[in-house]
Order: sequence, then C-alpha cells, then structure tokens
Amino acid sequence: MSTQEIKAHYDVVIMGGGPGGSTLGALLARDSGLSVAIIEKEEFPREHIGESFAHPLIPVLEESGALPKVLASDCWVQKYGGIFNWDPSGPSVALFDHANWAVDGIYRWAMHVNRSEFDKILLDHARDTGVEVFEGVSVSSCTPREGGCDVLLKDGRRIAAGYFVDASGRRNSIVAKKKRQWLSGYRNIAIWQHYTGGRFAQTLPGDWNVFREENLSPIGCFAFQDGWCWYIPVPKIIDGERKLTHSIGMVTLPEILKEPGKDFTDPEIFLRTVQQVPMLKDLIQDVTPVMSDRMLTATNYSMINDRFADYDERWVLLGDASYFVDPLFSSGVAFAAAQASATAALLRHTAESSLPEEDKRGLWRDYDTEWHGMAETFALSIDQWYHAIGKSHPDSVYWSSRGGADEAAANREQTFQALLNTAFTPDLLQVLSKGTRKVDDLEHEGPYMRAYGLAAAAEPDKEALISLAAGVEMRSSVGLDVPGFKAFIPPEPIEFPEQAKSAIATYWKDPVANGHLVSSPLAEPIDCHRFFFTADPERIQIRSVVGRDGGAELWELLGEGPRPWHELTALLTDAQQRLARRLLRAGMLEAREAD
Repeated sequence: MSTQEIKAHYDVVIMGGGPGGSTLGALLARDSGLSVAIIEKEEFPREHIGESFAHPLIPVLEESGALPKVLASDCWVQKYGGIFNWDPSGPSVALFDHANWAVDGIYRWAMHVNRSEFDKILLDHARDTGVEVFEGVSVSSCTPREGGCDVLLKDGRRIAAGYFVDASGRRNSIVAKKKRQWLSGYRNIAIWQHYTGGRFAQTLPGDWNVFREENLSPIGCFAFQDGWCWYIPVPKIIDGERKLTHSIGMVTLPEILKEPGKDFTDPEIFLRTVQQVPMLKDLIQDVTPVMSDRMLTATNYSMINDRFADYDERWVLLGDASYFVDPLFSSGVAFAAAQASATAALLRHTAESSLPEEDKRGLWRDYDTEWHGMAETFALSIDQWYHAIGKSHPDSVYWSSRGGADEAAANREQTFQALLNTAFTPDLLQVLSKGTRKVDDLEHEGPYMRAYGLAAAAEPDKEALISLAAGVEMRSSVGLDVPGFKAFIPPEPIEFPEQAKSAIATYWKDPVANGHLVSSPLAEPIDCHRFFFTADPERIQIRSVVGRDGGAELWELLGEGPRPWHELTALLTDAQQRLARRLLRAGMLEAREAD
C-alpha cells in the first residue's frame, strides 16, 4: 500500500492506474497546471489480458513522454499488423494503415508486450511526471457537489476533486448510474496461457505472407470450430531469465466448456485442441506451457455505458469503464490511450480556458457523442467479421448459434447517426474485403451492413422538397476532434494535404525523434457549427466541422427555400451529403412531396 499522504484536494482524481489512467495522468501533468492523483486498488506489477496493441497507441505514448521508456525496456516486440485465417480461401493479412503503406512504403507499427511490465512502466512514468500515485488504495464512491465532486476511499478518507475520471476497467462504474447495454450479441470467454518453443507467425509459408520477407511480426488470429485463437509473441521473465514466449489464447462460448472433452480451462485439453487448429497447428507442435497446472480466463462481454461524461457532475469514463469490445482486432489499449488523449484535452479546455459555458458543454457533448459513435460502429464492424466467419463454418455450434449484432444496439438512434458519420475502420476493411477496401464487397446480410442499410433508409424521393424543420437553428461553436488520432491520414473522401501526408510518413520512421513534425488534432478545440432545436437544444445536436463538411454553406442553401432532393444533393459535396442525411435522420430537415 502507498505510504505517501493523500491530500485533501486534487484538480483531477483518476480511479485506475492501467494504460488509460496512467497515460491521462502523464498527459495532464506535462501539458496542464492541474494537480492529479491516481488511485489504483492493486499493487503493480500485475497480470492483465490484452498483450497485443493497435498502432493508434504509439503517438499517444509519444505525446505522454512514456514511449522512450517503453522502447528502452525489454518487455516488447514490434508489431506490424495481423494474419487472420477464417475462411477456406486462405488467410487475410493487413499491415497497419495498409492503404497508406502501399503509397509511401513506411511501416506503421505497434507492440506486443508483457502487460505486467508495460503497465508498470506507464504508471511509474505518470509518477515521474508529477502525478501522485497511490497503489493498494480503493475508491468506494464519488458524489457530485457544486463545482466538483467528493471521492470517498474504502478506508474512510475523503478527497475533494475538481473532476473525477473512472478508468477502473470492466467493472460497474460508480458514477454512471444506468445499467450497461450490450454492444454485441457475441458474449464470449477468453482462455489463455504462455508457451515456449513456438515458431513465429511471420514464418508461415505462402505468397500471401507479407510479413515473412522482412521478418515483420504480426498477431495471428485463427478461426476453428468452437471459436478463434490468438497467437502473440510475449517477452516474459521466467525463473529470473528473459524468455520469448507466445501467448496462445482461445475465445469461445462459456456453454461450450460444458460439452464432453471441451473444458478448455483444462491445460491438456486446451493444448490438444489448439494444436489441431488450421495454420496455428503448424506453429505450436513443440510448445511447452509456462504454467502446467492452470489456465488464465476472462469474460469478454461486449458492453457500453449509456453516458461517457457528465459536465454538471464533473465525471468522465475512460477505457473499458466506458465500453469494451471483442478483442479480435487488439483495439482495447489503443482506444483507451486515445480516449486518455481526448480526456486530457477535454479537462484542459474546460479548466484552463476562457471558453463560454455553452462551448465547454459542447466539448463534453462531443466526448460523449463521438466516442459513442466510435464504439457503436467498431462493435458492428467486429460483428460483421464474426458473421463472415460464421458463413465459413456452417456446421459449427459456436458460429451458427451466433445471433449477430444485438438488435437493440443496432437500432439505437445514436448508432444510426454514428453510421452516417463514421467510416468503416480502414484496417478492418482491408481484412474483411480481402484487400479490395470496398465496403460493397462486405457480406450485405452482416450486422454492420444491415444497420447501415437501416440508417441510410431515410433517403427521400429525388423529387421530394427538402427544407429546414420548424424551430431548427445553427450556431457557431468549437468542438473536440474525437477520436483525435495523431499521425493518421483520414480515409477518403476527406481531403488531406500532400505535405501533411509526407510529414506523417516521416513521423512513423521514428515517432520519438519526429514527434514535432505532426500535431495532435486534440491540441486545440476545432471550429464547428451545431444544428439544434430551439425548444430543446440539449436533446439532440448535429455537429458540422468547419473545413470538413460544409455545414455553414449547407445552412445557407437551405435558407433559400425548399429544393428537390436531387437538386440539393447536386450542389453538395460528398461530406455535405452525409451531413444532410444526418440532419434528415435527426428530423432537422423535412421532406415533403412536390406539388
């Protein structure tokens, strides 16, 4: 337990010292004048699921200052993408940011890590930057008060906080009062262990293997009858000696474990099963378990909280505390770090700026709305993938029993708005489309495509007259550019300057040395316009970003009077057409039959 004295007041109290909480703490300590405390119930180091990351993580670690410390350690292996074997036609492969790599030839990269060491490096770094870190201390409750909140610890101590951030992981949040909702119909259990003696996934034979020639490490994901398996190189310390192991894990249904011969929590049954999985079996015939007597397990229920932030009550949810999705694309830690970057910007702009109250509320709305959009669409994308795997395993109880995306989630209005505003994740599209990168090549009966079809069904007749609904207004504002991924080139049709593309390519050659070449989209609030109903401005708002989707120009066109839909869209860019569809979906535009 920490012996340092806990103060009576901090500007920000963060519950949870995992990658999200520790990164947020370091960002605030480096870039703001706010006093910060991290309250972590466990003593680090500690084991944790999630040993392979996606590349949005790297720029956040660079900005927090932790990246050089991670790179100087021996706890990581550089990662360049993934191998996904899930249908009879052969594996799909994706380098990170595959489309832009094909243009500039620069590899984007992430890491496979030993989580116990990696997490401790980040938490110690937060402490080094000036965050007060308290390990072995638990939070009992957080109660809002005027201008802040009161945090009660389980030992009876109280802390007055300006803002409270719940980064405690997949537990029920102590500040979000509503019951969490399902993000997916896929509700699994993960079972895993570490093994020595495995071959590297990049050595697999075949012309498809883009990783082999330059010995680039990928994650391996291999579907089989009862689920899918991961295969991740992890440097562990075993009996005081550093050894490169492989984490071999299985994602399956809890009900399957009850079937004869399928208790995969039994180490012998588990190993015997994974050694028969297509393609994976070629890598692990000679492996030896690090622990012979037990397996590690974690439930993997894909769930989301109703709200991610509350301006009036001064709390924010971060990482798994806000939502968590299936680990099929190794997204969890990268999303948590990206949220930490957004949360740091949110708190800085709120506490230290002279923005009007109305604009500060807009920033908090953006954090909640835009991150919900990321969660909803990404979860549907993963479920689209599960649907495709199921089509390739028609005789499998695991795959054929999958109900697809949760219908309640797929039909939420905020999901429709997100689908109309958020592009399909490019790297996921690379895999699912088998390299064509065309959304039309996805299975149209899959959950994502079904939901997108429902969202787009609001398309009016081409002759319908389009006008602003009564009581709709637009105002100039500022916004939070969520998700705010640094060093990323947006997918089409967003236009991106060639000079900026070149700077991003150079950045990825050495993010530590070249960090100054690229700024974070979250560094400053972005100019935007907000459409809303005058009678109830907080009920729903549609945001338009200046220079991105032409909201002001669309507003001016709409002010000229009703126009047929086909005539209006002919005057609009693709981005403006998407905005118009979102306004239609929200009831801010009316479509009526022409006289």
